[in-house]
Parts: sequence; C-alpha cells; structure tokens
Amino acid sequence: MTETPVRVLSDDELDLLELALGGALPASALAAALPGTPADAILTDAENTPLARLTTRPGDLPAALEPLKPVAAAIGPQWDAAVRRPAREVRAGLEAGSGDDAENSLGLLVTEVPTREEVDAAAALATAGPGTGPGTGSSTSTVLLLVPVARHAPEPGAVGAPGLVRAAQGLAGILAERVDARVTTVVVPWSGVGTAPLEDVAAAYGAARVETLAAHRSPATAESVAALPRVRDEAVQSLYPPASAAEVTRAASGAHRRGAVVFFTGLSGSGKSTVARALAAELDDDGLGTTLLDGDEVRHHLSKGLGFDRDSRETNVERIGYVAALVAKHGGIAVAAPIAPFAAGRAKVRALAEEAGAHFVLVHISTPLAVCEARDRKGFYAKARAGEIAEFTGISSPYEEPTDAELVIDTTDVPVPDAVETVRRHLTTLLP
Repeated sequence: MTETPVRVLSDDELDLLELALGGALPASALAAALPGTPADAILTDAENTPLARLTTRPGDLPAALEPLKPVAAAIGPQWDAAVRRPAREVRAGLEAGSGDDAENSLGLLVTEVPTREEVDAAAALATAGPGTGPGTGSSTSTVLLLVPVARHAPEPGAVGAPGLVRAAQGLAGILAERVDARVTTVVVPWSGVGTAPLEDVAAAYGAARVETLAAHRSPATAESVAALPRVRDEAVQSLYPPASAAEVTRAASGAHRRGAVVFFTGLSGSGKSTVARALAAELDDDGLGTTLLDGDEVRHHLSKGLGFDRDSRETNVERIGYVAALVAKHGGIAVAAPIAPFAAGRAKVRALAEEAGAHFVLVHISTPLAVCEARDRKGFYAKARAGEIAEFTGISSPYEEPTDAELVIDTTDVPVPDAVETVRRHLTTLLP
C-alpha cells in the first residue's frame, strides 16, 4: 500500500491553509497556490503534524479539503480566539443578526497602524451608508476591523502582528464611542501569497463593502509617516556640528548588545516548540532581533540528509548551536528547540555560545513521557511503540535529563503564556 504524499507548508502557506479551512478561500484557490502538490496530499506544518488532506480532481471538478488536526496556535493578541475567528463563523454571526447586519456591514482593512487622520476617516466611513458618501442609504450596522497578520516576522523596525492588532483594538474602542454601529475586531491570517485579493477574502468574512483604511491617508500624512526614521538624524544634525554629529551617528549605528541563546530541550510532544515559537514572537514584538531555530525546520534546511542515529542527532544539535552562537555573537537572540537528548551535545552548544560572548539559557521542558505520549499530535509515539520508528527518544533511545538547566518547566500544568513569561523574566535579568 502506497503512503499518501506529504507537502510541508511554509508559514505563508499555513496562513492560506487556515483561511481555506475557515471558509475564506475555496480549496481550489489553496491548490492553485501550492503548485507541484500531488493530486492527493497530506498538508503538514514544519513539525510534520498532519493538518489537512488536499485532493484535486481533473477538469472542472472542485478540489476538496479535509481537516485532520487543528492548526497550532501561539500566544499574543493575534492568536486570541475572540478575534482570530474563522470566516464562516464571522459571516454566520452577521447573517444571524438583526437582518441589516449582513447587508450593511463595513469591512475596514487595517493594514497599517492607523493615524489620527485614519481614525476620523474610519468614523466617517462607518457613519456613511452603502451609498457614495456620508448620510446616503441605510446606516452601517456592523463595522468589521479586519486585521491581516502573517505568521512570518515583520521587517526590522516595522510594527508586527501583535502591535497591529493592539492598535486595531484601540481604534475599535474609539469607534464604539463615535458611531452608532457594532464594532468588531477580526484577525485575518494573511501573508500576501496566493491569487485571491484581500478584498475578496474580506467579503468572505461577511463584509458587504470593503475599504482599506490606509487608502484614506492623505499625501501629507503619508509623507510624515515615511519621514519618521529621518527625524532623529535631522535632530542630531541640528544639535551638533558636522564632526560631532558623525561621531554620535556612528556610535548609535554601532551600538552592540550582548546576545543570548535560549536553548529548549525536551521530549517530542513536551511543548518545547510551542513555547519556543511563542517566546520568539514575543521577543520580536519587544523589538529584540530574534531568530527561531526549531528542530524540524532546521532538519529541512541546515541538516537535510542527516539520519536519526546518535551521531546524526549530535551533528544536528551542534549545527544548531553553531548558527545560534553566530546570531548571538552579533547581538541577536537565538531561540532553538531541538530534542537534544544527550548531555554532551547540549554542553557543546553551551560552549559555542559562551565562546561567542553570549548569554546561554538552557530551558528543560520536563513534561513527563506519559503526557507527551498522550498528546502525540504527530503519531510518532504510536509508530515507535509498534517498531516502525527506530531510535525514537524516550522509547527506543534514551533522553538524558539535564542537570544544568537554568529553567525547568513542566507544561503539564503550566500554560504556554506562563511558560513564556518565566523565560522572559529570566532574560530580563541578563539583557540590558
């Protein structure tokens, strides 16, 4: 019997899958965005969790998408279930309303942090009916603040997903006081890949009319926003003579913070990847340059071709440690989350970080084997018990518990947000 082919999705492709599973995109649009995918394929995340089965058919027959496992969530305001709702749920809520909710709903795409000018524009748009201007037609009954957010990290200096959602929620509070309409903030998984326009996706959430809020930004405001990075430079030039200004600018550009390697270790299913991803996202939101080196993703790139015997595992861990040390050497924060079952391998990673002059934080996610096996999102433990996977850590290969971990966290009873906060508090004692 031939196994169903597997397609490992990138972060951008996971956004598309989440949209399709939520009813914002048809399965055919997802298939079109994944060229080269076999006609019948299992779609997985980077941790090899089977999320959905995508089946394409010849001719004009529609593609089919079957959900298998829940798409993994992280922490932060963009992951709050109250705002990150499937399109079909948001749309159904409008259709089940007073009758006017669906017909007179306004979708405002919050693609950038709103300025004061755009707050006023949002209020004017919400006051206007479906016609061409304020006071025309029936009044707007529901305003959907649709916030497109991507899983991937933003460009340096740009406001990321958490900040954009917080800004949108602030806008929602202002509008609730200024307009006679129900205002709802909705997070839309969106990385810009695929062929469906964002306006069509917004319509799938139930918006009868769609406006991009940033399009109502005047040229003068747009110019002021674009000039913000130059403000400090201009201030320096006005305060100092040329030679002094050059030295102040050089010192600022060369400012160097001691970096850190946060190294998670634990059994498969312990929760280390989930906590590591959430931590990396939170640190990025804090403005700290953070690189996530997750075990499964690294194996697709840095350690492609390595097996799972002891030597290969040690090589994989050492490669992760080497890259993490390079990141930290230049003031960044590297967050790594391999299983790293052997003490010798972890010791090498610690040594590489310390040689680079970086802080090193070993975090042992100590969730017991029984709990990890009960979770078994990937089905690995069952296969290992059946003898289908050789040298599986915790079953047929040992896990050497750390005795030198800076932090020990058992996710059996510790929620992910609390685990992340524990690590962040420790980092604040190390970083300036």
